[in-house]
Amino acid sequence: MRTERLQREYGVQLRWSAFPLHPETPTEGRELAELFAGRETMIRDMQARLQQVAAAEGLPLADRSRTYNSRLAQELGKWAEEQGCGNKFRHAVYQAFFVEGVNIALVNELVKIAEAIGLPEDEARRVLRERSFAAAVDADWQRAMDVHITAVPTHLCGGKRLAGFATYEDFVRLIGESRKRLR
Repeated sequence: MRTERLQREYGVQLRWSAFPLHPETPTEGRELAELFAGRETMIRDMQARLQQVAAAEGLPLADRSRTYNSRLAQELGKWAEEQGCGNKFRHAVYQAFFVEGVNIALVNELVKIAEAIGLPEDEARRVLRERSFAAAVDADWQRAMDVHITAVPTHLCGGKRLAGFATYEDFVRLIGESRKRLR
């Protein structure tokens, strides 16, 4: 995957942050056509670009017509990071959402994902019930607002930003520009 390759080849440190992507989406989800009503061309273009990047990275990606609220997944992801399983959790959520179409707003589905990567079911359920990592996600959301992030994915490096589904070469340019700027 690009991020692991960038870490290996350029020694970059990654910090994953949660973003409030359509936080008004109800637990049962929402059709993309409804969410982006009147912007059908944009949806087609966005999905085509996502398919292109996924194919280039060798990532599976199913066509989807529905989205789900990711807030609880973000909170559980913060806990997974604390357990040393952040990357495994992100990969598992990607697989569940983008490949299998799982509703990642549902507690039972998130607990299954956590269990599948070796995290304890009872602790995952407790974290979600108590909303133990809500403040951490709130802080990420505030940071996104403070630095004017309006889309995902957005990557920040040395004061430069890269928004959208970028190629590996785009990341290499971002790192190069950031390093030049810091000299």
